[in-house]
Amino acid sequence: MKKKTIEKVAFTSIGWLIGLIWILPLMGILMTAIRPYREVIDGWWKFDSFTPTISNFVNALTHPTASMLEGMVNSLIIAVPATVLPLLIAAIAGYGISRYKFPFRKTLVIAVVFTLALPQQMIAVPIFRLMSDFGLVDTYAALILVHTAWGIPWITFFMRNYFKTLPNDMEEAARIDGATDFQIFYRVVLPNAFPAMASASALQFTWVWSDFFLALILVYSPDKILATQRIPLMRGVYHVDWGLLSAASILVMVVPILIYIFLQRYYVRGMVGWSGK
Repeated sequence: MKKKTIEKVAFTSIGWLIGLIWILPLMGILMTAIRPYREVIDGWWKFDSFTPTISNFVNALTHPTASMLEGMVNSLIIAVPATVLPLLIAAIAGYGISRYKFPFRKTLVIAVVFTLALPQQMIAVPIFRLMSDFGLVDTYAALILVHTAWGIPWITFFMRNYFKTLPNDMEEAARIDGATDFQIFYRVVLPNAFPAMASASALQFTWVWSDFFLALILVYSPDKILATQRIPLMRGVYHVDWGLLSAASILVMVVPILIYIFLQRYYVRGMVGWSGK
């Protein structure tokens, strides 16, 4: 009994230590963002004086050359359709792969899995040349198309695994009643797959919202650049306002966190999609 108590205390202490190490950088960013520059110039951990303020957030949102408010609106214009489109397409594909038998089905699944390991940097030049040929460089459509194409493989694999865990009794009953395949999918299967859809949408939205690399090579007009692209532009040549940069970073983080909080009740339930058979 004593040995189990010691082990429990040890594991708990290790867990708290790891959590503390993990959260320290976030605490540093938060303290730097909500305090004046003069209070953090010698270190955010010094609290000789503590004067909370929202001026850094206001300055980040209304920055004259890199307004975060405009950038967040631009990011939403990209993130919403780049989440909805691959989710709908991949849900249909995942259902088809999980329920119907057709030639080379296993080969298709393996090909989908292989595409998940493809780094974005390997195809950056082909993507740019392709978008340039289509006349889509420096447009929102380019980013939406690329993120949609990038999201379809992993969401297909995710949804395929989730659909395989659902019993098909209701589907067979609906088919006997004369429902078509699309009616069965939209009216029977899709409502039961909402936890997986919520999990996939949270992940896809977060990845699209946080993207910097693809946005950097496809969008460059000052009024079109996204929120993640605007943070480096706030860094001065001779002076770096760390409070301003920290506030801008937090503003970028807030939206995915709110999405996760809103969908957290479904998130864990839907993560069964990562288990493969």
